[in-house]
Amino acid sequence: MSLVRIPTPLRPYTEGKKEVEASGATVMAVLEDLGLRYPSLRSHLFSGNGGLRPYVNIFVNEADIRGLAGEATVMTDGDRLMIVPSIAGGRGAEALRPVDHAALRTNQAVIIGFLLGAYVADAPSLVAVVGALMLLGSVRGRPAFAAIYRLLRAMGRLRPDVLQDNPEPHRFAQLLGGVVLSLGALAFVLGAASLGWGLTAVVAALAGINLFAGVCVGCALYYWLARVHVPGFSKSPPPGTLPGRRPTI
Repeated sequence: MSLVRIPTPLRPYTEGKKEVEASGATVMAVLEDLGLRYPSLRSHLFSGNGGLRPYVNIFVNEADIRGLAGEATVMTDGDRLMIVPSIAGGRGAEALRPVDHAALRTNQAVIIGFLLGAYVADAPSLVAVVGALMLLGSVRGRPAFAAIYRLLRAMGRLRPDVLQDNPEPHRFAQLLGGVVLSLGALAFVLGAASLGWGLTAVVAALAGINLFAGVCVGCALYYWLARVHVPGFSKSPPPGTLPGRRPTI
């Protein structure tokens, strides 16, 4: 059984549900089962010849099926299928991509754990390592501790929480945290331990706000920079979502 996330425009056809279950060994089989469970939805997914409509984009977890095996992509228990309809014009929902917020929350939790461990063990070198991994993750476009998330997911401890979002603000937030930790590591080298731990505490606190309150301060800063047209910052928050807040779609 797979979970299918339904976009807001199609929820009236699924009794208002934003996630529903459907079964099938492949993406097409899951969608066919979804159409049987919610017949009024079928015409919005399939064209007259039985194929997917051209404006319907399908993602398995975070991966576009066009980069996988298309409609024949194999589904396994626990996979999440996300329907993302294309919307013409504007800078809003049509630019959104699936972002796994379970991976982001795991990343934040691991960052907090390592930074607290560094303080308790009086290990400034660990601060430098976390900062370097955050910078590397930002360059690679993924959470710094994605490997830990993948391991926990493979063990069945975590499940994806894929939402329509902009990945760029999250990368920027991680980059910002990595820069602050790198400055903290430099402060330790220069003998300014109080400054080093202060900068470390800032990153841990912001990660905690993100993890427990669903507010990404770095993301909010990204959207503010985009609003004042700073080059390289171009995304707008998801529709109906305050800048920096976790989206609900």
